Parts: sequence; C-alpha cells; structure tokens
Amino acid sequence: MLSILLIFFIGKYFYELAQDYYKHRWLYGVLGIVVYYFGTMIGGFIVAILSELLGWNMNFESSLTLTAIAIPSGLIFAVVFYFLLQRNWKNAKVEVKDEIQDIGKQKENDLEESN
Repeated sequence: MLSILLIFFIGKYFYELAQDYYKHRWLYGVLGIVVYYFGTMIGGFIVAILSELLGWNMNFESSLTLTAIAIPSGLIFAVVFYFLLQRNWKNAKVEVKDEIQDIGKQKENDLEESN
C-alpha cells in the first residue's frame, strides 16, 4: 500500500512541476515514476555489492529488508531528479516576443540597406 501511495505522489509532483513550466505533463509524471524505480534498482545493486564485499549478513529474501533498501534509494533518486529538472527549467528563460505588432513594419537593417 505504501508503494502505491509513493508512486501516486511522485507522479503527482512531477506532473505539477511540468505543468508549472509548460512541459509535457504526463511524460514527466511517468518519467518521475521510472526514475523512482531506477533508483530502487540501483540502490539494491549497491547494497548487494557492499554486502558481498564487506561481509554483511543480510537476508535478501525478506520483503521488509528489500523495502527498507528500495524506498529510501528510490526517493533519493526521484528527489534529486526533481530538483535538477526544476533548476534547469528555472534557468531556461523563454523570451516571449509579440510579433503580431511587428507585421508590416520594416526592420532597421532593411532601412539602412535601402539607403
């Protein structure tokens, strides 16, 4: 049940972030969920490798152990990706140009060339 709530809220926050910056909402909502699952996978690999290298005696057959590993690592990846997207979109300024008022006007360069 916890994972369903996490998936819902991760998708919701990425959806709203994309909506705030006029991006593809559903694409980034699903991408946030994919990044969460990618983070859980990478976190599991890291803990499994460290367990073998350092000789930790972990029970990987227990779903509680796997959940305790997966949730924090997935959330870390999702939060980092969220803030990277937010920072990138804040820094990218869109220059809105009202071109409808410029219809029929000659540009300054065109006037200089004709003289």
